[in-house]
Amino acid sequence: MTIPQVCWQPSEERIAAAAVTAFSQFHSRRTGRPYPDYGALWRDSVSDIGGFWQAIADYYHVQWHDSPGPALADASMPGARWFPGGTLNYAEHALGPIEGRGDDDVVVIETDETGFERQVTLAELRGMVGAAQAGLQRLGVSAGDRVVALAPNRLEALVAFLATAALGAVWSSCSPDFGAASVIDRFTQISPTVLIAVDGYRYGGKEFDITGTVSDIRAALPDLAGVVHIPAIGNPTPDGAVAWNALLAEQAEPVFTPVEFSAPLWVLYSSGTTGLPKPIVQSVGGILLEHLKTLGLHHDLGPGDKFFWFTTTGWMMWNLLIGGLLVGSTVVMYDGNPGKPDLSVLWRLAARHRIGYVGVSAAFIHACRAAGLTPEAELDLSCVKVVGSTGSPLSSDGFDWVMTHIGPRVQISSLSGGTDLCTAIVGGVPTVPVWRGEISARALGAAVEAFDEAGQPVTDTVGELVLTAPMPSMPVAFWGDDDGSRLRAAYFEYFPGVWRHGDWIRITGRGSVVIEGRSDATLNRGGIRMGTAEFYRIVEDVDGIADSLVIDTSTAGGDGDLLLFVVLVDGVRLTEVTAAVKAAVRSALSPRHVPGSVIAVPSIPRTLSGKKCEVPVKRILAGVDITAAISRDALADPAAFDRFIAAARAGASAG
Repeated sequence: MTIPQVCWQPSEERIAAAAVTAFSQFHSRRTGRPYPDYGALWRDSVSDIGGFWQAIADYYHVQWHDSPGPALADASMPGARWFPGGTLNYAEHALGPIEGRGDDDVVVIETDETGFERQVTLAELRGMVGAAQAGLQRLGVSAGDRVVALAPNRLEALVAFLATAALGAVWSSCSPDFGAASVIDRFTQISPTVLIAVDGYRYGGKEFDITGTVSDIRAALPDLAGVVHIPAIGNPTPDGAVAWNALLAEQAEPVFTPVEFSAPLWVLYSSGTTGLPKPIVQSVGGILLEHLKTLGLHHDLGPGDKFFWFTTTGWMMWNLLIGGLLVGSTVVMYDGNPGKPDLSVLWRLAARHRIGYVGVSAAFIHACRAAGLTPEAELDLSCVKVVGSTGSPLSSDGFDWVMTHIGPRVQISSLSGGTDLCTAIVGGVPTVPVWRGEISARALGAAVEAFDEAGQPVTDTVGELVLTAPMPSMPVAFWGDDDGSRLRAAYFEYFPGVWRHGDWIRITGRGSVVIEGRSDATLNRGGIRMGTAEFYRIVEDVDGIADSLVIDTSTAGGDGDLLLFVVLVDGVRLTEVTAAVKAAVRSALSPRHVPGSVIAVPSIPRTLSGKKCEVPVKRILAGVDITAAISRDALADPAAFDRFIAAARAGASAG
């Protein structure tokens, strides 16, 4: 197999200065084992699991209130037991002393599409959190209670989360652009004590009033002890609610309630495309250790660094972004449309605030490329050391665009993981090269393998992405799943005792990886299986195609077709690209994967978290009723989904 070109190579100086190098030396002194390269350290991290995670806890000076037992008392999956008996508090680590970070240092930069900016020091943030904690206590919140928020990526959400965590309570959030039914489906499952909600939000230059949505949510949560109103667009505080400023009226220093390592920190949710979203519970200690490792060693962040990721509070990347506080970094929060007034807005933000780590979605990078953006020619982006990309696989052309138009000095940290683990399990490493179109490495502590159908690991061959050993950030439960049956069914039934992630992956002999798409959306043509990501990389490289979705309608008997839906660049006609697409697929993939029909559609349907709706569309085209195939509340744009289905059905019928 041809080795892709190296598009970024760490210098000797970069390797020597990287935190992962210092950690490797620290760990080697403890174990007596040498780690001559990253691969050796990774292998040790997934073989001596307890020793590795104990080293992470010690290296980052985790503050224990009650000392724990062994790092990994039980390695069963599910049911792993981490640091039994140990108690700690997440917020204490986010707000506490870190060498190189002082009270007067700016730890949060908040900005939005209107040009508003606010900078907050550590002392100011601690004061806000203490006041919010006192306010939540007045509303009756204590350890184990749930605090939920319908709020944008703003300072208030961060303060409310840290106040909740300081109390040992449980956090959960949704973005304010979620519809009422979508929020209700999530929050009603966890019976919250307090709801914090904005009255509206601004996006793309428009103002959206959601007071009706908030009213519907309140009605669906009759047992709420309190409601907190954030006047984002200036509406008065509703009856029975407490104004945000009133919540913070009492000055206080935060008090950190120690909780067990396995105590719930927050509840995240699956996309809910075919039913109620799964309420995924992750632990205080598990998330703390995982994010210290990911942000500190893989992202190479620490005091003095500025960390940005474009996200909303409804995506797990928000939870990772605010974790930058754990390693002493300055967190940059942006609220608004990343494409207004144009797609350069985030690059201007990076240049203005001298941000070193800029995180976006692969779709955003592809959009920048399609729009012909040349940020480095117009802005001083010499500050940017790393561009992070996730949400979907980044194409080789996406790599090329970053290297050409952000700069060849930039490390491209393409990541993949997900909500289920609230982290990346494959991603970038500051001491490992970046190969064009590939993810650099498996993450430390993540025993990632590609399994064939017999459950055997394979290399340089596409297989099921699995984890053969536990990680601390794995869900401790689904909320309300008392017997654990839903959790086992979600991850552990296909390969008993092994976590099945749901993606196709190819692990190269160099240790790099390629995500080939969702394994339940496989293209199986004449016995040749292929992930959709590889297909999209070829199709979306064809001039005139802005986006695409491919569906294999084949049945078990072999009947069916390969349908390719494409969004065309303005001014391009379908007849101008059809032959080129088929030729590209035939040449780069295989003749069997040439689409039988190429159909123009107005847009590609995506979930709220930005995933292409491959499986729901496949089921609908197979005759499943739309309401059974997908929950409309899981869609980013239900009206656009309707237009897509109409165009898809018409095109498939005509074909």
